[in-house]
Amino acid sequence: MAQATILVADDDKAIRTVLNQALGRLGHDVRLTGHASQLWKWVADGEGDLVITDVVMPDENGLDLVPRIRKIRPDLRVIVMSAQNTLLTAIKATERGAFEYLPKPFDLKELVSVVERALTAPKAPASIDGEIDEPDEKLPLIGRSAAMQEIYRVLARLMGTDLTVMITGESGTGKELVARALHDYGKRRNGPFVALNMAAIPRELIESELFGHEKGAFTGATSRYAGRFEQSQGGTLFLDEIGDMPIEAQTRLLRVLQEGEYTTVGGRTRIRADVRIIAATHRDLRQLVRQGLFREDLFYRLNVVPIRLPPLRERADDVPLLVRHFLQTTTTEGLPVKTIDAAAMERLKQHRWPGNVRELENLIRRLSALYSQEVIGIDIIEAELTDAAPPVAGDSAPADESLGAAVDRHLKAYFGAHKDGLPPAGVYDRILREVERPLLSLTLSATRGNQIKAAQLLGLNRNTLRKKIRELDIQVVRGLK
Repeated sequence: MAQATILVADDDKAIRTVLNQALGRLGHDVRLTGHASQLWKWVADGEGDLVITDVVMPDENGLDLVPRIRKIRPDLRVIVMSAQNTLLTAIKATERGAFEYLPKPFDLKELVSVVERALTAPKAPASIDGEIDEPDEKLPLIGRSAAMQEIYRVLARLMGTDLTVMITGESGTGKELVARALHDYGKRRNGPFVALNMAAIPRELIESELFGHEKGAFTGATSRYAGRFEQSQGGTLFLDEIGDMPIEAQTRLLRVLQEGEYTTVGGRTRIRADVRIIAATHRDLRQLVRQGLFREDLFYRLNVVPIRLPPLRERADDVPLLVRHFLQTTTTEGLPVKTIDAAAMERLKQHRWPGNVRELENLIRRLSALYSQEVIGIDIIEAELTDAAPPVAGDSAPADESLGAAVDRHLKAYFGAHKDGLPPAGVYDRILREVERPLLSLTLSATRGNQIKAAQLLGLNRNTLRKKIRELDIQVVRGLK
């Protein structure tokens, strides 16, 4: 690699010394300054082949320099460093035209690798569409651990794209927060963000929920319903718990992703799907593919950019930041001001957190509401963590749950999945059909396919049973149980 002149601006003299030594050993001419004004003078005079700048400097924010540099010298690449290791810093650096963003403390080998790429990769002037609206200090994601830094860098690169993203991670790791960040700071931020929890929608209703239906498409469809694809036109459709999607609905979704068009249930007119898809799951989709429960071709359509969110136990260094954030949140909600002492904080860092960030948030809310002490000590934390009930995996039902309680639980999840909206018309008939199908199927199985016995057991007329078998497309096999 030919010798290059590298302009370095950083208020920290120690970092300037380290960079000077590392880049000097590669044969480059390194020019150092601790002020943005001097860096700008060099750039304006046409000097330098590469810029490395910190964000915080005594006379100007380094991020503010990036678009100005790109405007007068679009071929000059800029590497941004920062100890303000937040998602918004990574987004700002990328949006304003930085070649790369490196959080401090950085690995020297990684920085050298980035410098080599910046100096040797083909140069193409990048257009700057304008900066994103300046966000306030309310951060969409909390954490400065190495694991979160890598996620921030990936998210920053995705903001200007429409690439499909698959977010995986345990329950409570913040998958919907990542999806919302991709939308709120991405190119579709002026469009709607529509979320659908696949696990909360009954199997019979998923196609209508996704694609909508026409009036008269089925019993109870008294008016046209715009599905989630139509509701999210021009924006983002977040398909949460995609691993719980029935295989038949997967086929329809795959067709939409392949063709970019869909039809409503009962409709004939093809509708263009102008939607960015973000999917999420806590399940192992590759295992589901091997088991034949998830289509392999759909998996690859959705898994264009995979993002794995680490469990909280893998980023224990972020616990104090999260605790402070949640304590501030509870204070703004009117709960008493609390602090966590050092020993208690260390105990929180050591906990395994099976419920991840959501479990930590719930604990902090409980501490703020139930304890009179202003300073929470380790004795309280030990008692809370010891007494905490083990988390219930997913939506598993209690062993003694009645049928009515199960229906009530599922319907609450169904209505809750619509948040402030309402499900499509015809809920009564569709829910009855969903209960009816397993009832008839299991009864026919119990009677080994004997429809006369099944009708007697159900208390139905035999002709009525036959009609329902046809309507519900139930397979009847005689002699097998």
